Amino acid sequence: MFNKDEGAIRASVLAVNDGLISNFSLVMGVAGSTVSVDIVTIAGLAGLVAGAFSMAAGEYVSMRSQRDIYENQISKERQTLIDQPEKGKEYLTKFYQDKGIPVLEASRLAGHMMRTENYVLDILVLERLGLSKSQLGSPWKASLSSYVSFVIGAIVPILPYLVGLGSQAFIVSAVISAAALLVFGGAIALFSRRSILIGSIRMLLIGSAAAAVTFGIGRIIGVELLG
Repeated sequence: MFNKDEGAIRASVLAVNDGLISNFSLVMGVAGSTVSVDIVTIAGLAGLVAGAFSMAAGEYVSMRSQRDIYENQISKERQTLIDQPEKGKEYLTKFYQDKGIPVLEASRLAGHMMRTENYVLDILVLERLGLSKSQLGSPWKASLSSYVSFVIGAIVPILPYLVGLGSQAFIVSAVISAAALLVFGGAIALFSRRSILIGSIRMLLIGSAAAAVTFGIGRIIGVELLG
């Protein structure tokens, strides 16, 4: 079971990996169809920007929808406490009884705690819905985190083109992208409590296979266009 910080880090690592694989495949595909460094660079930058915004937008919509659902459920529980406070007291009394507090003392404590609406609401939400109001998360933070993480991964394959390595950019791009796949594959395996070696190799094979396929398709298309 991951805590909140581990979950956030794991999500960021996954977003980095998504950016890396998608743009690595794109760059290899375009490089397979043309020898123009400028075209590959533009395509890589376009893939980075489009992918990052797509990732950020998707994360925001997903998080916002989830938060709206949770907030609606919390609102219903709050309204129930307002309309039927006796039910809230009964539930709270039983809650304390389950913790080992005698019936009379539990009832007295429940009556006292009912004066603090937020406390009672927090108990109800946590016990009935399994939610914590403090852990709903921010859609904007999740969106920004996904955007930045995707950019970090997506920029790796185009770095050799951006720094002006010319004809050597293709080889360097493939090498550093493969190295990055090993690193991030191992990181994902670490968070999943799996073998780091297996995770690294598996990610390298998957990413390389995707890049090889797109490169082959790009080469076929390029030959047909030139022919």
